[in-house]
Amino acid sequence: MKYKMSFTAGTLLFRESVIISDLYLETKDWSATKEKVITTNLLQSRTTSSSKRISTEAIGRLKCLNDDELDLLSIGEYQEQLEMVWLSICRQYPFIKDFAIEVIREKISIFSTQLNHEDFDVFFNNKLKWHEELEDIAETTRHKLRQVLFKMLVEANFINKDFTILLSTISPRVLNLIQKNSLDELLIYPVTESNLKGYLNG
Repeated sequence: MKYKMSFTAGTLLFRESVIISDLYLETKDWSATKEKVITTNLLQSRTTSSSKRISTEAIGRLKCLNDDELDLLSIGEYQEQLEMVWLSICRQYPFIKDFAIEVIREKISIFSTQLNHEDFDVFFNNKLKWHEELEDIAETTRHKLRQVLFKMLVEANFINKDFTILLSTISPRVLNLIQKNSLDELLIYPVTESNLKGYLNG
């Protein structure tokens, strides 16, 4: 499977994702949702082109969630909403999912809490062996990808501004939804090893 690397179109897009999911749940029509977002400038973008770009990116991610997951994104507590947005991003972009599991999860498993730019660079270079599509990415774009990914992690409260990993727990309602789909998706969240084992064995 080829990696999609277009996530520089937006960072976490938390506010936008909640607004759009609310609107979608009224109609269950993505085309109508996108049209209304743009025509009414629901995202309060400065330009129409910006509104189109951001709504396209957010909707692409949200389409990766089922209706139950979108419901929780719409009505859930703040932390639950963050967890749903992150889930949508990881489903849309397997590159980010793999980074969360192979880099952040691995660090947590060895009791290391410091993330740095070199971790991204090593991960990216390792993936070059298996994903030829990454070879065409310019160095400047690669730096932008790293910048956006780290900003997503900060906005999701998974790392702080010093790139220290912030351990958390998973909401019971989020856990319930993920258990219905794939337990492997629990690995994308920065939870302790003991909590993770509890979730997997629960």
